[in-house]
Amino acid sequence: MREKVEEALNQIRPNLRADGGDVELIDITDGMVTLKLTGACGSCPMASLTLKRVVERMLKERVPEVKEVIELQSPTTGVARL
Repeated sequence: MREKVEEALNQIRPNLRADGGDVELIDITDGMVTLKLTGACGSCPMASLTLKRVVERMLKERVPEVKEVIELQSPTTGVARL
């Protein structure tokens, strides 16, 4: 499943990189995919919206085993369930 998720993420990375950001796959457990937005995307106020409406939707379409995307945030804020 990890390989499928990475392949799907590689399809959206060019859009994120065009805005100075990227996405990092942290973990996959029981269909829960933990991601971290990096670069400009990591500090963007729209980051959670991007993960939910774009990345999570795309992952679920391409990898049906994905149940949810979880955003890994900075150590001070922890993990956000989207």
